[in-house]
Amino acid sequence: MKKTLNDLDFNNKKVLVRCDFNVPLKDGIITDDNRIVQVLPTIKYLIEHNAKIVLCSHLGKVKTEEDKKNLSLKVVATKLSELLNQKVIFIDVTKGSKLEMAINNLEAGQVLLFENTRFELGETKNDAELAKYWASLVDLYVNDAFGTAHRAHASTEGVAHYVNDSCVGLLIEKELDIIGNALENPKRPLVAIIGGAKVSEKIGVIDNLLNIADKIIIGGGMAYTFLKAMGYEIGASLLEEDKIELAKSYLAKANDKLVLPIDSICAKEFSNDSFKEAYDNDNMPSDMMGLDIGPKTIDKYQSILKDAKTVIWNGPMGVFEMSNFATGTNAICECLANLDAITIIGGGDSAAAAKQLGYSDKFTHISTGGGASLEFMEGKKLPGIEAIANK
Repeated sequence: MKKTLNDLDFNNKKVLVRCDFNVPLKDGIITDDNRIVQVLPTIKYLIEHNAKIVLCSHLGKVKTEEDKKNLSLKVVATKLSELLNQKVIFIDVTKGSKLEMAINNLEAGQVLLFENTRFELGETKNDAELAKYWASLVDLYVNDAFGTAHRAHASTEGVAHYVNDSCVGLLIEKELDIIGNALENPKRPLVAIIGGAKVSEKIGVIDNLLNIADKIIIGGGMAYTFLKAMGYEIGASLLEEDKIELAKSYLAKANDKLVLPIDSICAKEFSNDSFKEAYDNDNMPSDMMGLDIGPKTIDKYQSILKDAKTVIWNGPMGVFEMSNFATGTNAICECLANLDAITIIGGGDSAAAAKQLGYSDKFTHISTGGGASLEFMEGKKLPGIEAIANK
């Protein structure tokens, strides 16, 4: 078990908190502040416990000097000041005397945010000197950035090795508790819903869940590689030719655990305006492509889900960005929102679907980390969490 906030004494200590402020921006304005909101409980806890709080995060992909102009965390500091109802000091550098002085002048309960960690080349390389430097500015380290916990970067993993003590924040604690419990000690039946375009992106998840779940429902583009492996005509649907043998081995190993679509909504073009029609697996036209699960599949999936006690959902059932092919994803989302069960969304597109439909608060938990929750569901160790001190 990793140390949590309750395990450390923060009184008058300088504390570095790694947050995930990688928020979407349009014309310099934050379009969704969910990631900022998610870390507020940890920041408020530290304020109440008289810590001197130093926040850090990355924002976007920084490849050139030009990128730096549009990826400053100043806009996050402004938003955070509003949400906390107190001034957040913003320091527009990542190291040097200006930052050091500002941190040394902090009073208990004050909050400081410094500039985008990726403005430092050594951040993504997990440069030891950079990690040591950031650690030298503070007494303690709190990682509450679940969305980047699967990356070993200087601010997410490296710094934890050089501070006096470290722990996870409330958000990571919650993610580990809920997803961890669902995988290690689930209320059964446990049903996993795995969607998205490619089998190759979810191999590890399917591998791990075959040992844990009672049923794995497959949807999205990846379903057609499985259907092809079963000998069906899949027309012009998405196919990973090099994964057919793998799909066959899963089908053999899974017995009846893997549940596949029995019909699809098909169209001739990959376009929202294309004429669409439902076809069963055994009569899909060779010149059409499956872009969503069909009505019979929706009924089949809903009947499996109605008895589930734990459901983990990752990935859409069709091309849900196009409204005419979002029916399957929406139906599954609606079904889960009304279940009397533990329902977990593993971030990404599924989370977007739940939000769009206004069902966010009907789920037990929506993970803040798409990539991190996937790796967690694969049974992998997450470096940003592994580096934290044990209880």
